Amino acid sequence: MDVLGIDEAGRGSVLGPLVIAGVVIPEKMKNVLDNMGVKDSKRLTPARREVLSRKLKNMFEWDVVIYSARDIDDLRASGINLNEIERKGMEELLLKLDFDKAIVDAVDVKSQRYQDRLQKSTGKDVKAEHKADDKYLEVGAASIIAKQTRDDAISKLNKPFEDMGGIGSGYPSDPTTKKFLSNYSYNEMPDFVRKSWSTVAKLKDVQTTLI
Repeated sequence: MDVLGIDEAGRGSVLGPLVIAGVVIPEKMKNVLDNMGVKDSKRLTPARREVLSRKLKNMFEWDVVIYSARDIDDLRASGINLNEIERKGMEELLLKLDFDKAIVDAVDVKSQRYQDRLQKSTGKDVKAEHKADDKYLEVGAASIIAKQTRDDAISKLNKPFEDMGGIGSGYPSDPTTKKFLSNYSYNEMPDFVRKSWSTVAKLKDVQTTLI
């Protein structure tokens, strides 16, 4: 049996893309993943994550769906919330890759509802669980590819801004990211900033009040 694991990276970030990754793991290869040290990407060092991502991509069928900051802002403006954006990306992978069963990290507070929607929209055998990246090696493998793909994207976005201190991780709690955002007015924000995020939208409200 071939099992597709799906996970995302960058959901809560105010900068850069949301990456959803899928990787197909033959059941007989699960022990190999275990021996490689595959686990939830958050429990790996950046260096180890980079090595494992490269190995996984060479060993297995995989793919990613990437939503840029502008994609996310446009979709949210049209009434599609973040959970639905992620579901849309997962559906794309479920329909694109060849597998027998899929396990996905549920983003809906009701995992069964999320599972039912994915099964109905794709006709595939899907299991959706919270913290699946920590429970299933297949989803852990997907989390590694998703996180490394996003890290690579953030690294490229950061290069032009290194002299001014960089953009940080992209998450609202990161002091470097906060400092980076403070350099711009709402309308001056680079196109890789998610302007629909409350962290940024507040700047627009403040500037409107000052005018």
